[in-house]
Amino acid sequence: MTRPEEAARTRAIRALFEDSLRVKRAFAEEHAERLGEAAQMVIDALDAGGKVLLFGNGGSAADAQHVAAELVGRLRRERRALAAIALTTDTSALTAIANDYGYDEVFARQVRGLGRKGDVAVAISTSGNSPGILKAVEACRELGVCTIGLTGGSGGKLAGVVDCALVVSATTDTQRIQETHILIGHVLCELVDEHFGDGA
Repeated sequence: MTRPEEAARTRAIRALFEDSLRVKRAFAEEHAERLGEAAQMVIDALDAGGKVLLFGNGGSAADAQHVAAELVGRLRRERRALAAIALTTDTSALTAIANDYGYDEVFARQVRGLGRKGDVAVAISTSGNSPGILKAVEACRELGVCTIGLTGGSGGKLAGVVDCALVVSATTDTQRIQETHILIGHVLCELVDEHFGDGA
């Protein structure tokens, strides 16, 4: 690779990092208070003996699993294990439900089996328009499960049906939204850690 090509690639990398930082800063400026409210919803549910249900498709499925692991394990502080389940990990349930009821029911069916009033659900969709995510949120509402939605762009339909919408509105680029979503997840987990780290 020639030096001009190396320089161009370096500029491109820096521009991508700057774009990601821009989106994250915009979210923090617009929604820091709302993220605090979402963290309090999770804390209240766990304090009352409830659990956290998380779900999403593709990269959002990975985010759901990541955040659930941080809650059951820990992020930074030693504390008791917290009840969190990613509805994206049981391949037998996912494939059986998809086969018998259709893919749009894979999360809703699990919510109806595992969700209880007093739980909180974290629904993740970069577009906010995934039919399976929307059906799961509908099931949550039927059961009295509080809902937090992580989405992007205009927020899609998801932003209008959850109790707390965390919308990465500064972009419609899926990768930038996902990068901000995992930061949101880490901040949420850190706030939860701070609450339960004293043995609460």
